Amino acid sequence: MADTNPIKQFEIHEVFPFEAFGLNLAFTNSSFFMMLTAGLTIVLFTVAMSSRALVPNRAQSVAEIIYGFVADMVRSTAGQEGLRFFPFVFTLFIFILVANMLGMFPYFPAPGLHSFTITSHLIVTVALAMLVWLTVIVYGVFKNGAKFLRIFVPSGVPIFILPFVTLIEIISFVSRPISHSVRLFANMLAGHILLKVFAGFIVMMAAGSASMGWGELPGYIAGIFPFAMTLGLTALEFLVAFLQAYVFAILTCIYLNDALHPGH
Repeated sequence: MADTNPIKQFEIHEVFPFEAFGLNLAFTNSSFFMMLTAGLTIVLFTVAMSSRALVPNRAQSVAEIIYGFVADMVRSTAGQEGLRFFPFVFTLFIFILVANMLGMFPYFPAPGLHSFTITSHLIVTVALAMLVWLTVIVYGVFKNGAKFLRIFVPSGVPIFILPFVTLIEIISFVSRPISHSVRLFANMLAGHILLKVFAGFIVMMAAGSASMGWGELPGYIAGIFPFAMTLGLTALEFLVAFLQAYVFAILTCIYLNDALHPGH
């Protein structure tokens, strides 16, 4: 019988064991899919933009559409000055998008490896969120000096509630990496668990029907509903995979806007 455990898909396995100085530095399936995500992105965009034709082919058109989409996102949320962070935001958006899409394929054509969604692990999303948060702090202080602290003192707030509002702003700023990372992690984790549960219903119904002596056919007929739900949820999860990459990128732009224009 197929494994229907919805949590098993998130397990990290060693591909190449390695230990040094008492530390486990093994190359895992998580590491493999991170490298695959980065490598696949580089290859696809290199191939798509290799011709640089005046009349673009389909691959070049898709690459240019993605480029323009992210550029408009940065410009609309962080202003023209925010375009200096375009490579950073573009890299985050594409990395998360490709990682999410790779995790949508249930089987992977490599021995000993199964599909794995790196963004369903909190340590990965926390690392990305902390990178954004620290970039905001470092660049904000570098560009504005002490004026960067104005992000905690919104303009136009009455003086008698200013301490309370400032406290809220500080808590909100400190908690940004938490909300930024958990949003992506929780959505990808929940979506994949839900897919696995409904797909497991099909196998469980067939096995239950066979164990009662009815044969597997009645179970498969009863499994039409969970199969249809699985198909629908798969389509929805593809949409969620894109939306979560978009949400992470646009929140990054909003946070970077604070470094560029503190107090606005």
